[in-house]
Amino acid sequence: MELLRDFFLPEMVFLRYALLIGALSSIALGVIGTMVVTRRISSIAGASAHAALGGVGVALFLQRVCLWGWCSATLGAVVGAVASALLVGVVSICAREREDTIINVVWALGMAIGLLFLDRTPGYVDWQGYLFGNILLLSQHEVYMTLVLDAVVLIPTLFFYNSLLAMSFDGTFAELRGVRVKLLYLALLALTALTIVLLINVVGIILVIALLTLPAATAGCFTRHLWSTMVLATVLSWLFVTFGLLASYWYRMPSGPAIVLLAGVVYVAGLAVSAWRGRNQRR
Repeated sequence: MELLRDFFLPEMVFLRYALLIGALSSIALGVIGTMVVTRRISSIAGASAHAALGGVGVALFLQRVCLWGWCSATLGAVVGAVASALLVGVVSICAREREDTIINVVWALGMAIGLLFLDRTPGYVDWQGYLFGNILLLSQHEVYMTLVLDAVVLIPTLFFYNSLLAMSFDGTFAELRGVRVKLLYLALLALTALTIVLLINVVGIILVIALLTLPAATAGCFTRHLWSTMVLATVLSWLFVTFGLLASYWYRMPSGPAIVLLAGVVYVAGLAVSAWRGRNQRR
Protein backbone atom coordinates (compact mmCIF):
# COMPACT_ATOMS: atom_id res chain seq x y z
CA MET A 1 0.00 0.00 0.00
CA GLU A 2 2.88 2.33 0.71
CA LEU A 3 4.33 1.68 -2.73
CA LEU A 4 0.93 2.21 -4.36
CA ARG A 5 0.53 5.52 -2.53
CA ASP A 6 4.01 6.69 -3.52
CA PHE A 7 3.43 5.70 -7.15
CA PHE A 8 0.93 8.53 -7.72
CA LEU A 9 2.97 11.27 -6.10
CA PRO A 10 4.07 14.04 -8.53
CA GLU A 11 7.75 13.53 -7.68
CA MET A 12 7.49 9.82 -8.60
CA VAL A 13 7.06 10.55 -12.30
CA PHE A 14 10.42 8.83 -12.96
CA LEU A 15 9.02 5.53 -11.66
CA ARG A 16 5.93 5.83 -13.85
CA TYR A 17 8.10 6.50 -16.90
CA ALA A 18 10.29 3.53 -16.01
CA LEU A 19 7.34 1.14 -15.74
CA LEU A 20 5.83 2.45 -18.98
CA ILE A 21 9.09 2.11 -20.89
CA GLY A 22 9.54 -1.35 -19.42
CA ALA A 23 6.11 -2.40 -20.68
CA LEU A 24 6.67 -0.92 -24.15
CA SER A 25 10.18 -2.34 -24.53
CA SER A 26 8.83 -5.80 -23.68
CA ILE A 27 7.18 -5.93 -27.10
CA ALA A 28 10.47 -5.55 -28.96
CA LEU A 29 12.16 -7.82 -26.42
CA GLY A 30 9.64 -10.62 -26.92
CA VAL A 31 9.76 -10.52 -30.71
CA ILE A 32 13.47 -9.96 -31.30
CA GLY A 33 14.54 -12.07 -28.34
CA THR A 34 12.62 -15.04 -29.73
CA MET A 35 14.35 -14.67 -33.10
CA VAL A 36 17.75 -14.30 -31.43
CA VAL A 37 17.26 -17.46 -29.38
CA THR A 38 15.79 -19.43 -32.29
CA ARG A 39 18.54 -18.42 -34.71
CA ARG A 40 21.22 -18.80 -31.99
CA ILE A 41 22.77 -15.41 -32.65
CA SER A 42 23.08 -14.19 -29.06
CA SER A 43 26.85 -13.90 -29.49
CA ILE A 44 26.33 -11.50 -32.42
CA ALA A 45 23.97 -9.52 -30.22
CA GLY A 46 26.69 -9.36 -27.57
CA ALA A 47 29.19 -8.02 -30.09
CA SER A 48 26.67 -5.37 -31.20
CA ALA A 49 26.09 -4.30 -27.60
CA HIS A 50 29.78 -3.74 -26.98
CA ALA A 51 30.23 -2.03 -30.35
CA ALA A 52 27.45 0.35 -29.29
CA LEU A 53 29.75 1.55 -26.51
CA GLY A 54 32.33 2.36 -29.17
CA GLY A 55 29.74 4.44 -31.01
CA VAL A 56 28.78 6.23 -27.80
CA GLY A 57 32.39 7.10 -27.04
CA VAL A 58 33.08 8.45 -30.54
CA ALA A 59 29.82 10.43 -30.58
CA LEU A 60 30.44 12.12 -27.22
CA PHE A 61 34.01 12.92 -28.25
CA LEU A 62 32.84 14.56 -31.49
CA GLN A 63 30.07 16.40 -29.64
CA ARG A 64 32.32 17.97 -27.00
CA VAL A 65 35.69 18.28 -28.76
CA CYS A 66 34.63 18.95 -32.37
CA LEU A 67 31.43 20.76 -31.24
CA TRP A 68 29.16 18.58 -33.35
CA GLY A 69 26.04 19.23 -31.32
CA TRP A 70 23.87 16.96 -33.48
CA CYS A 71 26.10 13.95 -32.76
CA SER A 72 24.27 12.48 -29.76
CA ALA A 73 25.20 9.41 -27.75
CA THR A 74 22.05 7.61 -28.94
CA LEU A 75 22.95 8.22 -32.57
CA GLY A 76 26.46 6.92 -31.96
CA ALA A 77 25.10 3.81 -30.25
CA VAL A 78 22.75 3.12 -33.17
CA VAL A 79 25.50 3.52 -35.76
CA GLY A 80 27.97 1.41 -33.80
CA ALA A 81 25.53 -1.41 -33.03
CA VAL A 82 23.96 -1.64 -36.51
CA ALA A 83 27.29 -1.34 -38.34
CA SER A 84 28.89 -4.08 -36.24
CA ALA A 85 25.91 -6.42 -36.61
CA LEU A 86 25.85 -5.99 -40.39
CA LEU A 87 29.62 -6.39 -40.58
CA VAL A 88 29.50 -9.71 -38.75
CA GLY A 89 26.55 -10.84 -40.85
CA VAL A 90 28.16 -9.95 -44.19
CA VAL A 91 31.49 -11.53 -43.25
CA SER A 92 29.79 -14.73 -42.06
CA ILE A 93 27.79 -14.95 -45.31
CA CYS A 94 30.35 -13.90 -47.91
CA ALA A 95 33.77 -14.69 -46.42
CA ARG A 96 35.37 -17.86 -45.18
CA GLU A 97 36.53 -16.33 -41.91
CA ARG A 98 35.17 -18.12 -38.87
CA GLU A 99 32.15 -16.30 -37.49
CA ASP A 100 33.20 -16.65 -33.85
CA THR A 101 36.55 -15.02 -34.64
CA ILE A 102 34.89 -11.97 -36.21
CA ILE A 103 32.44 -11.71 -33.31
CA ASN A 104 35.25 -11.72 -30.75
CA VAL A 105 37.21 -9.11 -32.71
CA VAL A 106 34.19 -6.78 -32.96
CA TRP A 107 33.36 -7.40 -29.29
CA ALA A 108 36.86 -6.46 -28.09
CA LEU A 109 37.40 -3.54 -30.46
CA GLY A 110 34.02 -2.01 -29.63
CA MET A 111 34.77 -1.94 -25.91
CA ALA A 112 38.33 -0.69 -26.43
CA ILE A 113 37.34 2.14 -28.79
CA GLY A 114 34.48 3.22 -26.56
CA LEU A 115 36.54 3.35 -23.36
CA LEU A 116 39.44 5.15 -25.06
CA PHE A 117 37.22 7.89 -26.53
CA LEU A 118 35.29 8.26 -23.27
CA ASP A 119 38.58 8.71 -21.43
CA ARG A 120 39.61 11.48 -23.87
CA THR A 121 36.24 13.25 -23.73
CA PRO A 122 36.37 16.39 -21.55
CA GLY A 123 33.83 16.88 -18.80
CA TYR A 124 31.90 14.34 -16.80
CA VAL A 125 30.82 11.17 -18.60
CA ASP A 126 28.61 8.66 -16.81
CA TRP A 127 30.22 5.61 -18.41
CA GLN A 128 28.83 3.35 -15.68
CA GLY A 129 25.34 4.31 -16.82
CA TYR A 130 26.11 2.84 -20.25
CA LEU A 131 27.63 -0.30 -18.77
CA PHE A 132 24.94 -1.01 -16.17
CA GLY A 133 22.00 1.16 -17.27
CA ASN A 134 19.52 3.11 -15.15
CA ILE A 135 15.91 2.88 -16.26
CA LEU A 136 14.90 5.29 -13.47
CA LEU A 137 16.64 8.18 -15.28
CA LEU A 138 14.62 7.86 -18.50
CA SER A 139 12.16 10.52 -19.63
CA GLN A 140 9.25 11.10 -21.98
CA HIS A 141 11.66 11.25 -24.92
CA GLU A 142 12.61 7.60 -24.35
CA VAL A 143 8.90 6.68 -24.30
CA TYR A 144 8.51 7.98 -27.85
CA MET A 145 11.71 6.25 -28.94
CA THR A 146 10.42 2.95 -27.56
CA LEU A 147 7.11 3.36 -29.42
CA VAL A 148 9.00 3.94 -32.68
CA LEU A 149 11.17 0.89 -32.08
CA ASP A 150 8.11 -1.27 -31.40
CA ALA A 151 6.61 -0.16 -34.71
CA VAL A 152 9.88 -0.82 -36.56
CA VAL A 153 10.04 -4.32 -35.07
CA LEU A 154 6.37 -5.34 -35.28
CA ILE A 155 5.50 -4.18 -38.82
CA PRO A 156 8.19 -6.24 -40.63
CA THR A 157 7.52 -9.21 -38.35
CA LEU A 158 3.82 -9.24 -39.25
CA PHE A 159 4.47 -8.84 -42.98
CA PHE A 160 7.28 -11.41 -43.21
CA TYR A 161 6.27 -13.80 -40.45
CA ASN A 162 6.11 -16.90 -42.69
CA SER A 163 9.50 -16.13 -44.21
CA LEU A 164 11.00 -15.54 -40.76
CA LEU A 165 9.50 -18.80 -39.57
CA ALA A 166 11.02 -20.72 -42.49
CA MET A 167 14.40 -19.01 -42.06
CA SER A 168 14.49 -19.74 -38.32
CA PHE A 169 14.04 -23.50 -38.56
CA ASP A 170 15.42 -24.46 -41.99
CA GLY A 171 17.23 -21.69 -43.81
CA THR A 172 18.47 -23.92 -46.63
CA PHE A 173 14.99 -25.21 -47.47
CA ALA A 174 13.57 -21.69 -47.24
CA GLU A 175 16.20 -20.43 -49.68
CA LEU A 176 15.32 -23.21 -52.12
CA ARG A 177 11.68 -22.10 -51.90
CA GLY A 178 12.63 -18.59 -52.98
CA VAL A 179 12.88 -16.88 -49.59
CA ARG A 180 15.61 -14.23 -49.52
CA VAL A 181 17.22 -15.70 -46.44
CA LYS A 182 20.41 -13.64 -46.53
CA LEU A 183 18.56 -10.35 -46.79
CA LEU A 184 16.16 -11.34 -44.01
CA TYR A 185 19.09 -12.41 -41.85
CA LEU A 186 20.80 -9.03 -42.24
CA ALA A 187 17.52 -7.24 -41.52
CA LEU A 188 17.11 -9.33 -38.36
CA LEU A 189 20.62 -8.37 -37.25
CA ALA A 190 19.84 -4.68 -37.80
CA LEU A 191 16.61 -4.93 -35.78
CA THR A 192 18.47 -6.78 -33.04
CA ALA A 193 21.04 -4.00 -32.89
CA LEU A 194 18.30 -1.35 -32.58
CA THR A 195 16.67 -3.31 -29.77
CA ILE A 196 20.02 -3.55 -27.99
CA VAL A 197 20.42 0.25 -28.13
CA LEU A 198 17.07 0.58 -26.36
CA LEU A 199 18.04 -2.04 -23.76
CA ILE A 200 21.28 -0.24 -22.94
CA ASN A 201 19.17 2.43 -21.24
CA VAL A 202 17.30 -0.23 -19.27
CA VAL A 203 19.95 -2.65 -18.01
CA GLY A 204 23.21 -1.49 -19.62
CA ILE A 205 25.67 -3.16 -21.96
CA ILE A 206 26.87 -5.76 -19.45
CA LEU A 207 23.40 -7.24 -18.84
CA VAL A 208 21.75 -6.57 -22.19
CA ILE A 209 22.19 -10.10 -23.56
CA ALA A 210 20.58 -11.61 -20.48
CA LEU A 211 17.39 -9.57 -20.82
CA LEU A 212 17.28 -10.18 -24.57
CA THR A 213 17.56 -13.96 -24.30
CA LEU A 214 16.23 -15.07 -20.91
CA PRO A 215 12.51 -14.26 -21.47
CA ALA A 216 12.52 -15.96 -24.87
CA ALA A 217 14.46 -18.96 -23.55
CA THR A 218 12.01 -19.30 -20.66
CA ALA A 219 9.04 -19.05 -23.02
CA GLY A 220 10.58 -21.76 -25.21
CA CYS A 221 10.29 -24.21 -22.32
CA PHE A 222 6.49 -24.01 -22.50
CA THR A 223 5.62 -23.28 -26.15
CA ARG A 224 5.93 -25.10 -29.47
CA HIS A 225 5.22 -22.37 -32.02
CA LEU A 226 7.20 -19.28 -32.94
CA TRP A 227 4.26 -16.89 -32.50
CA SER A 228 3.30 -18.30 -29.11
CA THR A 229 6.92 -18.03 -27.96
CA MET A 230 6.94 -14.36 -29.00
CA VAL A 231 3.71 -13.67 -27.09
CA LEU A 232 4.82 -15.46 -23.93
CA ALA A 233 8.29 -13.89 -24.12
CA THR A 234 6.67 -10.45 -24.34
CA VAL A 235 4.56 -11.13 -21.25
CA LEU A 236 7.54 -12.51 -19.34
CA SER A 237 9.70 -9.53 -20.31
CA TRP A 238 7.05 -7.18 -18.98
CA LEU A 239 6.77 -9.14 -15.74
CA PHE A 240 10.55 -9.28 -15.25
CA VAL A 241 11.02 -5.55 -15.83
CA THR A 242 8.01 -4.55 -13.73
CA PHE A 243 8.69 -6.73 -10.70
CA GLY A 244 12.44 -6.18 -10.96
CA LEU A 245 11.83 -2.43 -10.86
CA LEU A 246 9.47 -2.71 -7.91
CA ALA A 247 11.93 -4.92 -6.03
CA SER A 248 14.78 -2.51 -6.70
CA TYR A 249 12.68 0.41 -5.47
CA TRP A 250 11.46 -1.42 -2.38
CA TYR A 251 14.81 -2.93 -1.34
CA ARG A 252 17.02 -0.08 -2.64
CA MET A 253 18.87 -2.21 -5.20
CA PRO A 254 20.23 -1.34 -8.67
CA SER A 255 17.37 -1.81 -11.13
CA GLY A 256 19.29 -3.56 -13.94
CA PRO A 257 20.77 -6.40 -11.88
CA ALA A 258 17.46 -6.87 -10.05
CA ILE A 259 15.60 -7.33 -13.36
CA VAL A 260 18.14 -9.78 -14.75
CA LEU A 261 18.37 -11.74 -11.49
CA LEU A 262 14.60 -12.24 -11.48
CA ALA A 263 14.70 -13.34 -15.12
CA GLY A 264 17.50 -15.82 -14.37
CA VAL A 265 15.69 -17.37 -11.41
CA VAL A 266 12.50 -17.85 -13.45
CA TYR A 267 14.51 -19.33 -16.34
CA VAL A 268 16.12 -21.92 -14.05
CA ALA A 269 12.69 -22.75 -12.65
CA GLY A 270 11.33 -23.09 -16.18
CA LEU A 271 14.11 -25.51 -17.09
CA ALA A 272 13.32 -27.60 -14.01
CA VAL A 273 9.60 -27.71 -14.82
CA SER A 274 10.31 -28.58 -18.46
CA ALA A 275 12.64 -31.42 -17.45
CA TRP A 276 10.07 -32.74 -14.95
CA ARG A 277 7.35 -32.71 -17.60
CA GLY A 278 9.65 -34.49 -20.05
CA ARG A 279 10.35 -37.30 -17.59
CA ASN A 280 6.64 -37.74 -16.90
CA GLN A 281 5.82 -37.94 -20.59
CA ARG A 282 8.51 -40.59 -21.18
CA ARG A 283 6.95 -42.73 -18.46
